[in-house]
Amino acid sequence: MNESLGKPIDRVDGRAKVTGAATYAAEYQIKNLAYGAPVLSTITKGRVKFIDVDQAKKMPGVIGVMTSENCMMLHSPAGSDPGSGKFAEKDLLPLQNDRVLYGGQYIAVVVAETAEQAEQAAATMKVTYEEQKPMVGFETNFAAAYQPGSGLGGAKTQEKRGDADTAMKMAAVTIDETYKTPVYSHNAMEPHATIAEWNGDKLTVYDATQSVIGVQGLLSTILGVPKENTQVYALYIGGGFGSKGFTWANTLLAPMAAKQFNRPVKIELKRQQVFSAAGRRTQTQQKIGLGAGADGKLQSIKHDTITETSFVDEFVETAGVATSMIYSSPNIEVKHSLVRLNRGTPCPMRAPGEAVGMYALEVAMDELAYKLKMDPVKLRMANHSDMDEQKKKQFSSKYLKDCYQRGADAIGWANRSAEPGTTKQGNLLVGYGVATATYPANRSASSAKATLFADGHAEILCGTQDIGTGTYTVMTQVAADAFGLPVDKVKVKLGDSSYPKGAQSGGSQVSASVGPPIRAAALGVVSKVIKMAIADEGSPLHGKKEEDIIAGNGRIQLKNNPDKGESFADVLRRKGMDKVEAQAKTNVSTRQQQSAPAPDGSPEAKIEAESKTNAAVQADEKTDRKDYVFHSFGAQFAKVLVDPDLGTIRVEKIASVMDIGTVMNLKTATNQIMGGILFGMGMALMEETRYDPNNGRIVTRDLAQYLVPVHADIPEIDVQFIEKPDPYISPIGARGIGEIGVTGMAAAIANAIYNATGKRVRDLPITPDKLI
Repeated sequence: MNESLGKPIDRVDGRAKVTGAATYAAEYQIKNLAYGAPVLSTITKGRVKFIDVDQAKKMPGVIGVMTSENCMMLHSPAGSDPGSGKFAEKDLLPLQNDRVLYGGQYIAVVVAETAEQAEQAAATMKVTYEEQKPMVGFETNFAAAYQPGSGLGGAKTQEKRGDADTAMKMAAVTIDETYKTPVYSHNAMEPHATIAEWNGDKLTVYDATQSVIGVQGLLSTILGVPKENTQVYALYIGGGFGSKGFTWANTLLAPMAAKQFNRPVKIELKRQQVFSAAGRRTQTQQKIGLGAGADGKLQSIKHDTITETSFVDEFVETAGVATSMIYSSPNIEVKHSLVRLNRGTPCPMRAPGEAVGMYALEVAMDELAYKLKMDPVKLRMANHSDMDEQKKKQFSSKYLKDCYQRGADAIGWANRSAEPGTTKQGNLLVGYGVATATYPANRSASSAKATLFADGHAEILCGTQDIGTGTYTVMTQVAADAFGLPVDKVKVKLGDSSYPKGAQSGGSQVSASVGPPIRAAALGVVSKVIKMAIADEGSPLHGKKEEDIIAGNGRIQLKNNPDKGESFADVLRRKGMDKVEAQAKTNVSTRQQQSAPAPDGSPEAKIEAESKTNAAVQADEKTDRKDYVFHSFGAQFAKVLVDPDLGTIRVEKIASVMDIGTVMNLKTATNQIMGGILFGMGMALMEETRYDPNNGRIVTRDLAQYLVPVHADIPEIDVQFIEKPDPYISPIGARGIGEIGVTGMAAAIANAIYNATGKRVRDLPITPDKLI
């Protein structure tokens, strides 16, 4: 009986967060805790010749200093999949040598009795370097660019169909422009933090991570500790946006220091340290070529991206990843090139690839519409792709045309003037813009355990995590509906690596991945209770067929006669049981990647064995998905006001209409899209990480210099959902939405600014000086 799914119920963890009861990684009260303060390099490239630690060691409260001269040796990481543990800089494990390859790199850690003592001692450290000339300029190093093999998760970096060059030459109307995006920084509310504690050969870590299972596996590998002796907790996370999807040096340095000094150690990064030592979005230059007939039909699309990575790992911002599937065209060519620079390694940042790629493509589409003298919405409608033409597969579901229509109505598109700079509101110029949004609908193998207690409440255990997006809440709704219980009778527990293996919080996959096994495990419990009742002569359901019985309101009852039934508690009481348990694993991947069987005798192997008799798991896994591709879609509309004298920009209204399958919780879903919209606003108008052109050091290292949208910037936001379930992704029909809200938003605002002013700015952010 589905009663709560989709409803806008309040967050189940809301009270804990507003009262301070929710404990984040840096807040655990550990006995005898010591504090680690990182020492970061002040050069961009070279070697550490000598670190003078003597003065620091003599300072009050200092326990010791950990450098490359005295720290424990580490093992190389085994893989690069974030869900299984991805260290962000595989060729620069912390403190393993004296090399310096970017400014702000960890070169030592001071451990003291208080955080203030550790920081003061770290500030006094005198370091002698052998400095070398770094590669610091992005555009000045294009000559050194190379083509990478693949992106994260095996994403293709070079795609082609037809002959894009020849088709471009024959096209009636063409666009050939270059678009630039700067480095962006995640700036989650909670900075990265780790507490590590050893108890003999057993390690406990409290970490701000998007993958408790991944960190457990990574720590086991790199530190050489058996996985069963490694426990990771991340019960609450204050945002991640991708930066906590990779594991950074702090997560290794805390257990290294704890082992070396025989004390629990906490390392909590300052905001300035997060900028240099915990990831970022890459800088890009994207050249877009579009060729169309006089009717607007695309004949050729070319998308050539140059982006950058570090010298210690390779990360590809696959800006062209959506280009080959989003519009119908017989000729496509997508290329990516990389330049290595002496910067910290980039990583995924909310909608990696699509966020910057759809900005460039959608502004180019707007430019094409103006050149064709065609309405930008109609141009997109005319080039709607009914299938993924690159993979030659159908979409599992797609209602993008409905998104365009509803978004246009919501923003007042009929009021838009086709002639830029001609509409005014008082002395301000008015502009309207549109862009398409898309993001893959990912799903991966996940497991869960469900327990129904004799007092009528239930519990779910799953080794995924809630990074602030509402996972606790929506999974409570999934479980409550499967159990047939009120929401307040279900407790979902996440963020513990000892729980059954759940998905990483990245790639918009958690809801689609862990929802099905949670549902299946709860249904497995219900099935066991029903079977008990059927076999029990004392039950009013004795001898009935299981398929004729349903659960609802804490009872099991006949479908066609709800009065004939009994409570869960009655069944368990007669059997003398205090609880009933079931476990489930759904080994489903939208990328057609099956997980390997768990080792014999392991907890996961037991879950896999039980899943073979779980009807919900079997039905889910038998669904034929191989002929489909899974994506979410949407339409972003913006209305802006621009002061023609000052160049200041005010976003007055945003309308965002999303096709995301089943809406799990209307309140949290709306909140997620609104958050993505604000990311897109910052991307379009103010955010930019700047580097000193001489030495490559970051100069915008705090929120005073790196600007993000604040309350005063927030416009009227109208978020709508198509609310049609995806029939193939899972029994729940939901696709993840953490990232699609960003995609297309910067382009919609940029296009609205052009409509208002007639000035086309192709390098973000669009600041007043670029409009005057």
